[in-house]
Amino acid sequence: MFAPLNRPIEHWAGQRVWLIGASSGIGAALAKHALAAGASVILSARRQPQLALVAQQHPKAMVLPFDVLDTAAWQSSYTEIVSRMGGIDLVVFCAADYRPERTWEVNPSTAAQTLQINLGSVYTGLATILPDLIARGSGGIGLIASVAGYMGLPNASVYGPSKAAMINLAEILYGDLHPKGLNVYLINPGFVKTHLTAKNEFTMPALQTPEQAASAIWQGISAGKFEIHFPRRFTQMLKFLQLLPYRCRFALLSKFVKTP
Repeated sequence: MFAPLNRPIEHWAGQRVWLIGASSGIGAALAKHALAAGASVILSARRQPQLALVAQQHPKAMVLPFDVLDTAAWQSSYTEIVSRMGGIDLVVFCAADYRPERTWEVNPSTAAQTLQINLGSVYTGLATILPDLIARGSGGIGLIASVAGYMGLPNASVYGPSKAAMINLAEILYGDLHPKGLNVYLINPGFVKTHLTAKNEFTMPALQTPEQAASAIWQGISAGKFEIHFPRRFTQMLKFLQLLPYRCRFALLSKFVKTP
């Protein structure tokens, strides 16, 4: 029996969890699990009114709104957390942007924004928190990527590459940080019902609720898994497609895509 790649977390009481992108969707649902487990939770997002609605359900959480694209706001927000809580034990990067679009529909300015939110902001966050975590020799980092990063899927012309980069980054982080005592979690959800996936005009197989997604993530982190992917009946199929030669994979994918 193989041991988990990360250290399991059996006791969450007193653990300080920072959820980036917690105003809705998976991030908001994760807050419920973290607080129920006894963790101290910091909720951050750009949309302050929506964040306030989440906080109404979780009055014990610390609310810290800021824009992930504001580099200076990362440092000031983290400084406030250190001042009030002494630091963090786990950060989960949930913030994301998505537009369903084919390659000929991509707008350079919106593509740059999506890449900056989905990927660039993660680097800013890492630069902010890693020095303290490395110095302490403990803590965890969770990156919410996507099964869209497994391979080139239609309608994910910018979103898919950003998530593929996050998968690659999580693997690099694990190699760099695990020897220093840190946990790294790669989270690859399938379709989850959020305001982002509501933009899709196609039927989404194995669609899950944010609560179902958050439950799978929380169980995976607690168990010390490196890759947390779900729902498995869907993600295992995509993992199988990854193994096929391009000729076969492209042929199978084309059956589900209508090209104008």
